[in-house]
Amino acid sequence: MGLLKARLVSQEDRDKELDKEIELIREKNKEIEEEIEKLKSLSEKLRLETEKSKQEIVSLHKKRSEKEERSQSLRIREKAKSSEREQIGGEKARLEERKETMLKEYDDTVNKLYDEYQLTKREAEAIGEKPEDPKGAQRRLHELKNSIRHLGSVNLGAIEEYKEVKERYEFMSGQVEDVEKSKKELIRLIEELTYKMSHQFREQFIRINENFNDTFRELFGGGKAELILENPTDVLESNIDIKLQPPGKMVKRLDSLSGGEKGLSAIALLFAIMKVNPAPFCIFDEVEAALDDVNVTRYAQYVRRMTENTQFILITHRRGTMEEADMLYGITMQEQGVSKLLELKTAELAKKLGITQ
Repeated sequence: MGLLKARLVSQEDRDKELDKEIELIREKNKEIEEEIEKLKSLSEKLRLETEKSKQEIVSLHKKRSEKEERSQSLRIREKAKSSEREQIGGEKARLEERKETMLKEYDDTVNKLYDEYQLTKREAEAIGEKPEDPKGAQRRLHELKNSIRHLGSVNLGAIEEYKEVKERYEFMSGQVEDVEKSKKELIRLIEELTYKMSHQFREQFIRINENFNDTFRELFGGGKAELILENPTDVLESNIDIKLQPPGKMVKRLDSLSGGEKGLSAIALLFAIMKVNPAPFCIFDEVEAALDDVNVTRYAQYVRRMTENTQFILITHRRGTMEEADMLYGITMQEQGVSKLLELKTAELAKKLGITQ
């Protein structure tokens, strides 16, 4: 009887323990469901941010296209203005020549009047009067006409023509001045934009170059890396050479590097750019696939340090990368055609196992 009672008590204790375990499992399940909801919310938020970023990129591309079209339009307008300026310059030269010719003819006529009659133009106009002897005046007129004929052709409308030419000259001069002013403004605007773009590119290039060397040395455990502008005086049109020297190697051509070295060099350049302009969110899809285990570890540790400014999602099959992750997600197929998501928080697992990360 005592033995039976002891067994019943033991069974009740087991039931209580099972109830507690069931309750703990339910609470854990509830926590997991809450976590799943949070992840869903985070995923939706990230999706919206991604869409927003895409829209911003499209907007920036559109603005860039508009700026390029504006620049092209300004160049076309500058070319047209230059052609118009040449035409106006030619017309101006022709009118200047005609003006000089007319002034010379006018001066010659006034000089002839004074040389032959010792009269100025004003004096000749002042002494003009109605003749008393029309026949004598007719003869005199005939004589004067002969004298004038001997003088040569005289342009009586020279003064009016001079006024017209002068007005046209002043108008053309104003047009030329406007064209010159527009050209100078366009040149100033182009030079200002080019200077700002060159200055900003040069600053960012220097920072990226410094980061590239530091990142390369850290990932390779030494060596040297450098970005070189083929034409430093024209940075916007210059090609960029990449000079690499892994530790213990003399590299003259990038083709002589192994696939892993090329991959790690590309990763170093990517990290150098991200240091200058960190992205809030980044996805890597097996970028370390060609690396050996030692370089995978260096790569993963470097990514860990980059998480201060950027959140990374890494798609990988390499153990070294997984060891540095905060959260692991895996897909398994325990039943044919049924995929299951596995989730593992490495920090919590390390804490339970007493492992210090």
